[in-house]
Amino acid sequence: MRFIATGAALALVPAAAMAGTMPQMDVHNPLTGTQVIWMVVILLVLYFTLSRWGLPEIGKVLEVRDGVIKRDLAAARAAKTAADQAVAHMNALMLQARQKAQADVAEMIAKAKARAAANAATLAARLDKNLAESEARIALARAAALAAIKPVAEDAASSMLVKLTGQAPEAGLLSQSVEQARSLQGAV
Repeated sequence: MRFIATGAALALVPAAAMAGTMPQMDVHNPLTGTQVIWMVVILLVLYFTLSRWGLPEIGKVLEVRDGVIKRDLAAARAAKTAADQAVAHMNALMLQARQKAQADVAEMIAKAKARAAANAATLAARLDKNLAESEARIALARAAALAAIKPVAEDAASSMLVKLTGQAPEAGLLSQSVEQARSLQGAV
């Protein structure tokens, strides 16, 4: 728009005033017409050269470049899709591996608990057997001790009665009294 206004303003300026300052604007000069003709010829040659040879070559380059860009974008989309599938597959495999590891750990814990329970049962049975054997030995020892005490108790009671009363006690009565005292001791 600014160029049109400038051109209109220059057209209104008298040619004589311009001729004194700018020789290119002197339309009465015979060289100006020739210059305009050569300028038109050069512009036409440039236009036809560019429109017939240069611009189609530029168009071909742009089409090739557009094709390359489209192929690259398609390849990038395909690669992204493949990568997304690979990530999903990897996540699924990791989830399966995690679940399998947890199942293996739970199985190992269950086996360890079962082994510990079996060992505890074996040890408890062994301890119960040892306890029963020890109690039997203690009962035998107690019975032997009590059996060994009877004659000692009868002798001690007999000698005490002899010292206290001066008479020897009756053997059957003494034996019966010691037996009664022993049974009372066993009950306590």
